[in-house]
Amino acid sequence: MSENRKRNETLTIRLTKAERDRITEKAARARLSLTEYILALSRDTPILVPPDLTPVLRELKRIGNNLNQIAAKVNSGVSYVPDLKDVLAGQRQICQLLKEMTENSLWRR
Repeated sequence: MSENRKRNETLTIRLTKAERDRITEKAARARLSLTEYILALSRDTPILVPPDLTPVLRELKRIGNNLNQIAAKVNSGVSYVPDLKDVLAGQRQICQLLKEMTENSLWRR
């Protein structure tokens, strides 16, 4: 797998002893030098980028703010809302789905 090229660039990274030992051990098991092992990983490992959840989170915060304003008016007696349990349940479900998306995703390390 060795390519005929001049390697004249250096990359320095900081690792714990345990991290370095683990990488060195894996390189040895793969029968590659540390350099070849890291290069193979960098070429062959797909990088999955998570979707941008910023707009969804922003909208969720707006909905939460609106719910707080409604609750404040209801609690002060200015307004009456028969039941917000369904709205709150929907809000919780959205939060739970977002949490599951981030916790169970392929990009999670």
